[in-house]
Amino acid sequence: MEKHECNYYTKLDDGVVECRLCPHHCHIHEGRTGICRSRRNEGGRLLNEVYAKPCALAIDPVEKKPLYHFHPGTKCLSLSCTGCNFHCLNCQNHDISQARPTQVNHYSLTPQELVDLCIEHHCPGIAYTYTEPLTYIEYVIDCARLAHEKGLWNILVSAGYVCREPLADLLPYLDAANIDLKSFSDDIYQRVSGGRLSTVLDTILAMRDAGVWLELTNLIIPTINDDMAMIRQMCRWIVSEQLADAPLHFSRFFPQYRLKHLPPTPVATLREARQIAFEEGVKHVYLGNV
Repeated sequence: MEKHECNYYTKLDDGVVECRLCPHHCHIHEGRTGICRSRRNEGGRLLNEVYAKPCALAIDPVEKKPLYHFHPGTKCLSLSCTGCNFHCLNCQNHDISQARPTQVNHYSLTPQELVDLCIEHHCPGIAYTYTEPLTYIEYVIDCARLAHEKGLWNILVSAGYVCREPLADLLPYLDAANIDLKSFSDDIYQRVSGGRLSTVLDTILAMRDAGVWLELTNLIIPTINDDMAMIRQMCRWIVSEQLADAPLHFSRFFPQYRLKHLPPTPVATLREARQIAFEEGVKHVYLGNV
């Protein structure tokens, strides 16, 4: 399959291109990729190296995303391609999110073939998940548009680190999303994930305004983001932004990737976080990985 040219980039001098997909705004030289590893400069054109090349396919219960209040009891066709614009120290899917496309086996699946596969297996919707779907947004948009034409719904599971223009192009085709709100500290975002909190909050609000069904996940990591005052601040923000009805999932950390030296999150910590969320007015709070 011919390589797919990316949207959202600008040609600079000397064959360099600037990617405008996310706030990193990577300046990419000939033959190199951006932080996400899946968008490469070839001859002054930015190419999406994973377009129509998913590295993982599965049929999942929608609750696994996790989405608890969006068509519960149904299944979805889940897919992912390699790449991520974060480098979270705790990433549980680092073998594909932090890999280059050439390091991972993949399928060849056009958007039409993906939608046909979803219908063949009697799944009512597609979930773009496991890694960071926004890094291959051109593929997601093309698949999601065809899915809507066939009456299927689209789910995005994402860290939400994206610029406004590409997000606006995707929103009309999204029915539900789970956004990983990693903490309520910009410093923690920079140290642990390599991003900024404000962009993620903007993404959440843009999805709210577009009528996308939203659920939020906060993975609580001991000594990293388990400060209860910060969690209370996060919950206050959620309620203040008219998101009290959005289910909030506090998820338990287990030693992973570059944080293997940390212990699992005590269940008592999750319960305390849940109590704080209820006190601040969040209506639906769930504990995950327990």
